[in-house]
Amino acid sequence: MSWNPALDPTIPIGDAVDAIKTVIVPRARDLGGFEVRRALPSAARQMVGPFIFFDQIGPAEFLTGQGVDVRPHPHIGLGTVTYLLQGRLHHRDSLGTDQWIEPGAVNWMKAGWGITHSERTDGPVRQTGQTMFGLQTWLALPTAREDDPAEFVHTPEAKLPVLEGEGKVVRLILGNAWGEAAPMPTPSEMFYADATLGPNAALPLPDNHEDRGVYILQGEVKVGGQTFPTGQMLICRPGDRISVRAGAAGARIMLLGGATMDGPRFIWWNFVASSRDRIAAAKEAWRAGDWAHGRFKLPPADDAEFIPAPEV
Repeated sequence: MSWNPALDPTIPIGDAVDAIKTVIVPRARDLGGFEVRRALPSAARQMVGPFIFFDQIGPAEFLTGQGVDVRPHPHIGLGTVTYLLQGRLHHRDSLGTDQWIEPGAVNWMKAGWGITHSERTDGPVRQTGQTMFGLQTWLALPTAREDDPAEFVHTPEAKLPVLEGEGKVVRLILGNAWGEAAPMPTPSEMFYADATLGPNAALPLPDNHEDRGVYILQGEVKVGGQTFPTGQMLICRPGDRISVRAGAAGARIMLLGGATMDGPRFIWWNFVASSRDRIAAAKEAWRAGDWAHGRFKLPPADDAEFIPAPEV
């Protein structure tokens, strides 16, 4: 569910990464009936911890007969996390996974050496229409894990740790923070959380992670005497003790971060890697289209079409 980063000159590639800026204003793209707002990567920052792509999907209203149709496409060198707030999305991949993604659940797809997947709204969901609102993030894999076998793990909402009190509800999606740990193992140190803050409620950021960011989904927040509106990502300096306070109407925020990645990453289309050679090899494998014997397969339940590789 993405556009080609290589076609966007504002995205830093490899070691051409600029100095950190405090605030990132996401760029928006229309992907055919719904809008995606991308905060990472940006000209200011390539990654926050392992998080290398951070996309807000919608909110979008799909009428009867309308929906998402992201045809099968490949990934390497990363893990995707799909987290929906509203709507349902049908995931199929080359491992044979056939999973409906629903609000509050965590869906982790580790590409590793290579995986192909599709994302659609079909069946009864398409017949009735729906509102789609959620987040999709890509996490760069450590260099030693880039060639791991692919995998898909679905964690229901009921299994995620929830912290409540003092006007806030925090659901830990990945990793560890505030003394809690999410159930899904992660390839590197990280945290990812969904926090709903009541009017003027304050939430301290975890202090056990080097990189930390805050994305404002709804409402506005105050940090260090400054007020920030919906749709911005705030990058915090390592080591600072920081609290985020909601405005008078409350707020919903996503918190993310972790250990600094072991070097910058190269990005081309849906591929993330620590070297240009890895990207080139994956590009050739996808263009070869040898679904029976090659590096990439098509999802068994969705193999009638696929997205060709860009020409650039």
